[in-house]
Amino acid sequence: MRKCVPSHRHPQRLPREFAELVRLLPPRAIADTVQYDEMREMIDRLMASGRLAPDQRDYLETLVQLVEAYESEREAIDVADLSGLDSLRHLMAEHGMNASQLARVLGVHVTMGSKILKGERSLTVEHVKTLAAHFGVGPAVFLG
Repeated sequence: MRKCVPSHRHPQRLPREFAELVRLLPPRAIADTVQYDEMREMIDRLMASGRLAPDQRDYLETLVQLVEAYESEREAIDVADLSGLDSLRHLMAEHGMNASQLARVLGVHVTMGSKILKGERSLTVEHVKTLAAHFGVGPAVFLG
C-alpha cells in the first residue's frame, strides 16, 4: 500500500532535510498517474510553503525534473504551435484552474489572473519561473 503524501487537506510542515523529504515521497521515475499526481501534489506543497531551505530546493528540483521527463514522454505539447498564453491556457484547462487560482499561484492580486489571460498584462520572468515549476514544464512553454 502506498504512503499518502500529506496535503493541504492535512496541514503539516514539510521536513527541511532532503533525507526526510525522501522518506515522505521517494523521488523515482514515474510509472503511472498515481505517482505523477503524488509528485505534483508535493511540488505544489513545496511551492506554496514560501521560502525553501536548500535541501527543500534540491528536492523540489529533483521532483520537477522527474515530472518533466514523465510529461515529455506522455503529454508532449508542441510549443511551436502555441503562444505562451495559449500554452498557459492549455495547462490551466488540464489542471482545472481558473483565473483567480492563477493569481494565487503567481502570488499577485486576484484581478491579475484574468488580466494575464486576456493579454492585458504580460508574464514576468518570475511568473514564468513560478508557472514552470507549478506545472512541471520548462519555462520555454510560456515563451512561445
